[in-house]
Amino acid sequence: MSGNREDGEQDGASGTLLEVACDESGSDGENLTGGNTDVFAHGSVSLSVASAAAAVREIRDRIRSPAEEYKANHLLREKHRAVLEWLLTPEGPIHGRARVHLMEKSYFVVERTVGLLLDGTSEAPDLFRAGRGTFGDDGWRAFLEAANRLLRVRDNGDPVAAFYGTVDALRRAYPGTRAAEFLGRLAATRARAEAYRAGFLAGPPLIPVLNPLLPAIVRTAALWSGDGRPVRLVHDRQNMLTPDRIAWIEEAARRAGVALAGLRLVVARDDARVQVADFLAGIARKIASDELNRRGDPALTALLRPYVDPDSVWGDARSRARLAAPVTG
Repeated sequence: MSGNREDGEQDGASGTLLEVACDESGSDGENLTGGNTDVFAHGSVSLSVASAAAAVREIRDRIRSPAEEYKANHLLREKHRAVLEWLLTPEGPIHGRARVHLMEKSYFVVERTVGLLLDGTSEAPDLFRAGRGTFGDDGWRAFLEAANRLLRVRDNGDPVAAFYGTVDALRRAYPGTRAAEFLGRLAATRARAEAYRAGFLAGPPLIPVLNPLLPAIVRTAALWSGDGRPVRLVHDRQNMLTPDRIAWIEEAARRAGVALAGLRLVVARDDARVQVADFLAGIARKIASDELNRRGDPALTALLRPYVDPDSVWGDARSRARLAAPVTG
């Protein structure tokens, strides 16, 4: 992050206030296992309005599409590869001034399932690698889909029965494995799952367990306020970000020791900074998805890597190595 006042810094009552613009890519609501995307991305940039507008103009001049509003897909077309590389290189307009948090959706489902049923997420990496490596593609997909159904708010069937039926079937099919050991622990949590589903009778929860946007915003604030200075986020307006949920984000940040000075919503087309954040989020999601599905472009992955939050979970080999590391505690 640059220390230049030009790059989004403002004077605040408690010192220099950093204003950061954000947008997301890959949101499919609570359908994390059967949606259109397999990676969620939350991009953020610390640019002045003037710098962001200049970057958008430069992209338009280089691409020369008649489209009224540019999106990441314009940059991802093969004929515009040079423009995409320019944007991400150290010589580009966002280097050192942008971050992106990436989350593989299947991992998010596992993490949320473990967090709800087993009181904490520390065992999620262990279950993730054990289950994927043991059950095969079909078995692992069945587990993820059943977990997704259990956690999502709206489901017309009996998601509790479906989840524990899947858990029991996989335990019987793979006895004696590390993965089956985890499933044995999950099998004993049915009462907790029933209580979780019963809570929906009073109406949908304020914070949906399966929506990655809200925790991603808190994480983004933490990335930019790492030196202790306050950060204010400017985010693309969307229905999920209601006043009550914004209050939750601010409180969650406070509890985590993050100096979040506020979250303001804008219309993306009216703020060039948010447009640039949208470019980064969409580009990063596509590159991460390609890596995840073993069709990655090494050059683009290398260009993206400096922007990626180190706590991200995505298809990059370094992220995979972290998930494969022994879990302690």
